[in-house]
Amino acid sequence: MAQRTCLVVDDSLVVRKAARRIIEGFGFSVREAKDGQEALDACRESLPDGVLLDWNMPVMDGMTFLRAARAEFGPDRPRVVVCTTEAELARIIQALEAGAQEYVMKPFDADIIRDKFSQAGLIEDAA
Repeated sequence: MAQRTCLVVDDSLVVRKAARRIIEGFGFSVREAKDGQEALDACRESLPDGVLLDWNMPVMDGMTFLRAARAEFGPDRPRVVVCTTEAELARIIQALEAGAQEYVMKPFDADIIRDKFSQAGLIEDAA
């Protein structure tokens, strides 16, 4: 089976590096993008299995990227896990309605990412 791929999209280099380390630990090949436009370009180049997506970014924010990706690639690919400090239920619902499979609050750790990736269908549940 081909190695699974994930695109980590966040305007923070620190967050991208931390997420990359965790996700590579699950056996994924990881690419990074610093905003939604860069992420959309990366998806057009090679569609990843999953996207860990920040909400608040310059150039193109996470929701704009998500809607564009869903319009272009369909409802199920790539699997998108929104990762943000936005905690209000209304924002979570907005992300899910825009097409995200799951939602992660910052700060996150490996267990949280593993759980959300499992729920999003990106990794087999090891439990």
